[in-house]
Amino acid sequence: MYKLFQCVVFIAALAISCLCFAQTNAPQVSLQTNVGEIVIELNPEAAPVSVENFIAYVNERFYDGIVFHRVIKDFMIQAGGHRFDMTPKPPSRPAIVNESNNGLKNLKYSVAMARTRIPDSATSQFFINHKTNAFLDGQEGRPGYAVFGKVVEGMDVVDNIATTKTKNLERYGNVPIETISIIKARVLKPKPVKPVIKDSVKTAQQNTPKK
Repeated sequence: MYKLFQCVVFIAALAISCLCFAQTNAPQVSLQTNVGEIVIELNPEAAPVSVENFIAYVNERFYDGIVFHRVIKDFMIQAGGHRFDMTPKPPSRPAIVNESNNGLKNLKYSVAMARTRIPDSATSQFFINHKTNAFLDGQEGRPGYAVFGKVVEGMDVVDNIATTKTKNLERYGNVPIETISIIKARVLKPKPVKPVIKDSVKTAQQNTPKK
């Protein structure tokens, strides 16, 4: 009976360990900007197409050298389509399907795909919400803006970018006066997870009555 109990405890500990592994190994992307680092945790389960698209652009170094070209305090900061001189950088991949009805909301510090008025038009541009923008969420019969991740490090950097002074530049509005550029964007290697099985089993065994 005791051996059976040990087996049950081991399986439970293993399940907990796997759950922890899954939660701590979501893909992350580092945006090294000239004003600090922003780390974005992606959600491939809820937004597989958007995440795959974003990672593809990161891996081809598309975002290296582009700028945050549209910044509005208490709304969002947008990047992914313009060089430092504000010339457009054409997307290298086709537009993707809109995943705005995936259950993820445009909460503060969430990351979403930018697009035109056409729902399935998102390519390389993305934005980081600087406040909760519920009106951007998808609703029944009305596609919204697909959230595919969230900022987990560098919220202060996002805040600093969002509060920078802006100007109108030719046909573009809300352009930062001082250039805010992404020096490089890279997918981070998964962080190693400490084993918890042995400790969990040991603790459970210590708390069981001895024969």
